[in-house]
Amino acid sequence: MDIKTLTAAQLAGMIDQTLLKPYVTLDELKAHCEGAAKYKFKTVAINNAPVPFCKKVLEGSGVLCDAAVSFPLGQCTIETKVFETIDVIEKGAGEVDYVVNLVELKSGNWDYVEEEMTRIVQACSERNITSKVIFENCYLTDDEKRHLCEIALRVKPTFIKTSTGFGTGGATIEDVKLMKECVGDKLKIKAAGGVRTAEQALAMIEAGADRIGTSCGIEIVEGFTAMQHQR
Repeated sequence: MDIKTLTAAQLAGMIDQTLLKPYVTLDELKAHCEGAAKYKFKTVAINNAPVPFCKKVLEGSGVLCDAAVSFPLGQCTIETKVFETIDVIEKGAGEVDYVVNLVELKSGNWDYVEEEMTRIVQACSERNITSKVIFENCYLTDDEKRHLCEIALRVKPTFIKTSTGFGTGGATIEDVKLMKECVGDKLKIKAAGGVRTAEQALAMIEAGADRIGTSCGIEIVEGFTAMQHQR
């Protein structure tokens, strides 16, 4: 995406507007969805339980529910993650982000990591649902990030994603560039975690991100519009 020709509407369509805190109310989720519908974001990124509620609020808006699977630790069995994926799709999710099993990854059990990715991505693709694999880069070495990218190139999720936003660090320009160098245009990249301003979002897009996960989507779009008016 050429940020020089990017419009506010295009930017909004690249945003997963996120509300993943475990203590929000249904009223807060409703307001979150209404804001996403007003700005025409791509999705609302939410936990699984409120997906039916949010889907109803978003009805007719074109905004999808993006469900977080095995979030934020990724420490469920493959079978549990697959069940969770299918269950939340059946309940209305239009996209799914899941967290890799970092214990198996850090232990060098790459076959496990690939099997997990394969089964979850297959569950999504069979239902025509966008799949995103969360790497949680703050805990990984560059070699581990590259190895995950290689697995993703074989398995073919729709997106690879930098972070949950719940780890010790979020998206970085360096990580987005590394991921882009590994996968090129064969997979899409989602930058998430700590992206709060229009300037940060544009930098991520320029580095290779196709989607931005943020709880500050409204601020980002309004900031971008203000920047355009100042030109």
